[in-house]
Amino acid sequence: MAKLYDAIDQRLRDFIEAQPMFFVATAPRDGGHVNVSPKGYQDTFAVIDERTVAYLDLYGSGAETIAHLRDDGRVTVMFCSFARQPKILRLYGTGRVVRPDADGWDALIGRFGDGHAGTRAIVVIDVERVADSCGYSVPFMELVGERPLLDDQHRRRPAEQWPLRVRRNAESIDGLPALEPDHPDPGQRTMRSVNG
Repeated sequence: MAKLYDAIDQRLRDFIEAQPMFFVATAPRDGGHVNVSPKGYQDTFAVIDERTVAYLDLYGSGAETIAHLRDDGRVTVMFCSFARQPKILRLYGTGRVVRPDADGWDALIGRFGDGHAGTRAIVVIDVERVADSCGYSVPFMELVGERPLLDDQHRRRPAEQWPLRVRRNAESIDGLPALEPDHPDPGQRTMRSVNG
């Protein structure tokens, strides 16, 4: 039976922290493509408080989530248990992107694991609705382990390739603005310095 919660209580926080992956869904304000992204690495999601969550946004195949958040801010995060307890938890809210050269970065980055070379931003979500559902049809699956391929690929990427990566993430598939170039002030922290 589906249930609405007033906030993310300790029991829900424990459930979230036990999940090895989550899904992020966004869409542009006017038409365009809906995007659903699976996110791995258990140490990339953090519950900040009972109404705020955040996750590390790693370079991947595109920048749809960033573009959609810049466009209208709407986002849903879904956790789905593949273990004994059948449960799906959705967090609905409004997200914002915090880049490495932005105010607030230092206060957030310590909440995540430090082994992710391809970090491009932190997405912070103000949670407006917390709801679960049964998950009775979700299959049982056992976690073999985290797939290190993305982190390995980012660690091997030469520094001179990162600006190209940023340019390729400059807009969504619908042409919405997404990732901006690094801060022009050389004294500011940049994507490349975070990515080592």
